[in-house]
Amino acid sequence: MSIVKVEGLYKTFADYRALDGVDFEFKHGVLSILGPSGCGKTTLLRCIAGLEVPDDGAIWIDGKVQTDIRKGILVPPYSREIGFVFQNYALWPHMTVYNNVAFGLKLRKVPDRDIRRRVLASLDLVGLPKLEDRYPSQLSGGQQQRVALARSLAMEPRLILLDEPLSNLDAKLREEMRVELKKLIKKVNISAIYVTHDQEEAFVISDYVIVMERGKILQYATPDDIYNWPAHQFVASFIGRSVLVDGQVMQATGDEMKVMIPDFNRAVLTCRRPNGVAVGETCQLVIRTSEVKLSSRPFEQTENVLQGVMTSRDYRGGLTDHRVQIGSREIVVTSHKLCPMISVEGDGNKVFLYVDKGAISVISDQPAVSAQAAAH
Repeated sequence: MSIVKVEGLYKTFADYRALDGVDFEFKHGVLSILGPSGCGKTTLLRCIAGLEVPDDGAIWIDGKVQTDIRKGILVPPYSREIGFVFQNYALWPHMTVYNNVAFGLKLRKVPDRDIRRRVLASLDLVGLPKLEDRYPSQLSGGQQQRVALARSLAMEPRLILLDEPLSNLDAKLREEMRVELKKLIKKVNISAIYVTHDQEEAFVISDYVIVMERGKILQYATPDDIYNWPAHQFVASFIGRSVLVDGQVMQATGDEMKVMIPDFNRAVLTCRRPNGVAVGETCQLVIRTSEVKLSSRPFEQTENVLQGVMTSRDYRGGLTDHRVQIGSREIVVTSHKLCPMISVEGDGNKVFLYVDKGAISVISDQPAVSAQAAAH
């Protein structure tokens, strides 16, 4: 049985369609909804929680219908038996940590003895023992985030919804908290739907990822599949550091093909051949530039080697971005500080790039991975 099932969800605000026929099914684990601001991810989460009423569609949680617009079913948020962690934590400033965590339990009229047991157990679980008498203003941002999480966990839900819960933390704390959050969710054995615009965060914390744009699901798959095999042009441009180029298939043999890239001075690259692709057809290649090798000298390999000109470099501490002009396109290749290219003097010099076949994905006309196929 799926923990969440969504069918035909539509939502329009004025003349803007936030959700445009969203369908997906999720069984268990951590699912991230990833996309840029305004893509509909928070609206989708709020519809699942019952905080937003869709124009059409149906939602099931743990096999029970929670929303069905055509049948007039709309279960209120407090009866959906889910947890929700908001972006701003939504803690009551005049209440102690204890009372913040206990708030939902008191609304459900849980006995005082059970409330105390569940509150203290939840605070201990998130690493905040003996802080129950403090107020939110006496806590750091990371501690406030843990209190918000403890409040949801105290309700003992089967599903917890998190709306960009780490966005208010500094970069270092975010990295630490996302690892701890993943461990915690696994430890208590609940499922979670996690909304974020941060690809790295989604990949670290999730078993599956949904990529959204303009109210639609473009791809639903594992982080590895989305990174290596983007099914849509937007997914390819949004995920990781990559360059998208048009090409024409010059040769196709077995599971490989050779593609001519006009923008790269008609250079030819060898890559994986998707099913059904034939000689003469046009296609798009996604080249993950973080996996491209860069050298000031020619490579021993002759296949998949490009020649360009270094135009500039951007220093980022332990990493450096090398901007290379190849034909009419500029690509950015990132290298570690120990890379020999770091010590090469000056810009405007000839450079060579080796593009491994594994660093290239082909966007075909096949449909994106379905929710049902991904949710196993």
